[in-house]
Amino acid sequence: MPGFYVENFGCRATQADGAALERQFEERGLSRASSPAHASVVILNTCTVTAGADQDARAAIRRVRRQNPDARIVVTGCYAQRAPDEIGALPGVDLVVGNSHKHELARIALPHLVTTNSLQSNFVSLEQLTHNRVAPTEYSPEGAIFVSDIFAHTELVAAPVFDAANERTRPNLKIQDGCDNRCSFCVIPYVRGQSRSLGPERIIDEVKALVRAGYREVVLSGINLGRWGRDLPTRVGTAGQAHAGRAALGRPGERNSPASFVDLIQSILAETPLEKLRISSVEPMDWTDGMISLMASSPRIAKHAHVPMQSGSDAVLRRMHRKYRPWHYRDKIKEIRAAMPTAAIGADVMVGFPRETDAEFESTRKMVEELPFTYLHVFTYSARPGTPAADMPNQVPIKIARDRNRILRELAAEKKLAFMRCFVGKTVEAITLNEVGNDSEGEFTECLTDNYLKLRLRGSHQANRWQNVKVQGIGHASLLGFPCLGQ
Repeated sequence: MPGFYVENFGCRATQADGAALERQFEERGLSRASSPAHASVVILNTCTVTAGADQDARAAIRRVRRQNPDARIVVTGCYAQRAPDEIGALPGVDLVVGNSHKHELARIALPHLVTTNSLQSNFVSLEQLTHNRVAPTEYSPEGAIFVSDIFAHTELVAAPVFDAANERTRPNLKIQDGCDNRCSFCVIPYVRGQSRSLGPERIIDEVKALVRAGYREVVLSGINLGRWGRDLPTRVGTAGQAHAGRAALGRPGERNSPASFVDLIQSILAETPLEKLRISSVEPMDWTDGMISLMASSPRIAKHAHVPMQSGSDAVLRRMHRKYRPWHYRDKIKEIRAAMPTAAIGADVMVGFPRETDAEFESTRKMVEELPFTYLHVFTYSARPGTPAADMPNQVPIKIARDRNRILRELAAEKKLAFMRCFVGKTVEAITLNEVGNDSEGEFTECLTDNYLKLRLRGSHQANRWQNVKVQGIGHASLLGFPCLGQ
C-alpha cells in the first residue's frame, strides 16, 4: 500500500487540520512515510498569513518535485483556498484542495480507494472515525482544483495534534475555526470562513480520551478561541428555563443554552480528570473577569495568558479595525497580572503597518516596555491581496519595519530574562518533554513550566510527568533546576 506524507505550515489550527488529514489517509489503509522523499502522495498543508508563508509553500513544492518526481503533490490549506489557480499553475502540482473541501481531501486525492464511507461532517475523533455515505466526487487527473465559497461551509476538521518534540506530553485540541472579525490586515476570515465551534460534548469526549491515553496536559486552540460557543444552538430545560454552564452540555437533539468559553472550561474541569488545561491565544475583549478569575483560582489551568495586542497606538488600532483601544488593553493586562503574579503573559505585536509613523511606533514600544509581558511574538506587516490594508497609501519601507521589529524583539528578550530571574531559588511546576540531552553539566531533560518557561531538569526523566523543580540558575535560554527531594 502506498505511503503518504503531510507537511504542515503555519499556526496550531493548521497543525490540527494536518492531524485530521493524516487520519483520513490512515483510514484508507495508507501508512505514513518517513519523509516526502519516500511517499507516493505528499500533502502540503499551507499557510497564507504573510507573503513569506506563500514563498515557503512554493519552495516546498519545488523541493518535493526535485526529491521525489514520482510523488503525487496535493496542495491544501489557506494558500490553496486563497489562490487556487496560482498554485494549480505551478509545475508539479497535481491537485489543489481548498479549506472548503479539506474534510474530503483523502477521498478526492485517492479516487481509486473511495469507499462507501467518508469523514463525519465536523470532527475527526481521537479514538474512532465515524463515516457517512457520500456521493462520489468527480475527479480530473491533471491540475484538478477543488475550492468553493468558504463561507458556505460549516465543517470543522481537526484532530488532536502532537508536536514532534512533545508527542507524548502536550496535545493541541482545536475546538474552534474561522473568524467573524474583519481586521484590515488579515486574510484569515476569507480562507477559513465564519466562526464555528466544536460541540461541547465532543470536546469533553476528546479530552477524556486523551486522558485515558495517558496525556496530562491538553492545549485548547482555535483561530478566535474566545468566540467559542457563540454559533451553537440553545437548549431550554424541562421546566422551560434556559440553563447555562454545565447545562450547556445537552444531549443531541436538545436545544442548548448560549454556551460561553468560560462555561466550557468549567465543564472540562468538572467532567474530566485532566491534570492541566492550557489556553492558547484569546483576544483582549474575550478576557472576561470570570475567565481571569477562573484561571487564577484553578491549579488545573496553566498560568499562561496570550493576549494579542498588535499595536499600542490608538490611530493604528483604528486603521487595523481592531475592536479595543490601547487603554482597554492596558487595563486588561494589568488585571491579569494582579490576579496571577507569576503568570506568563504574551502578545502578538505588528510593526510596519501602513502609515505607521515614528510616533505611533513609539506608542507601541512604550506600551511594551511598561506592561508586564514575559514574551512577544513580533511580526512585520505583510500586505495580503484582497485585504483593505493592502490598498492603503504610505506603505512603510521594509528597512524601517525590520528595524522596528528588531527593537521590539530586543526589548522582549530583556523582559523575558527579567521574568526568568524571578524564579531562581524558587520551586516551579514543570512537565517533562520527550527531549533528553547533554551539556557541560551532564544529562538533562527538557521541560515546560506551568507558566510557559523552558526548563532543563538535571538527569534523565520519563516524559509526560509533572515535576516540582528547584530552580538554581539560568542558561541556554532556559531555567536550570533539579527535582525537589521526596519526589
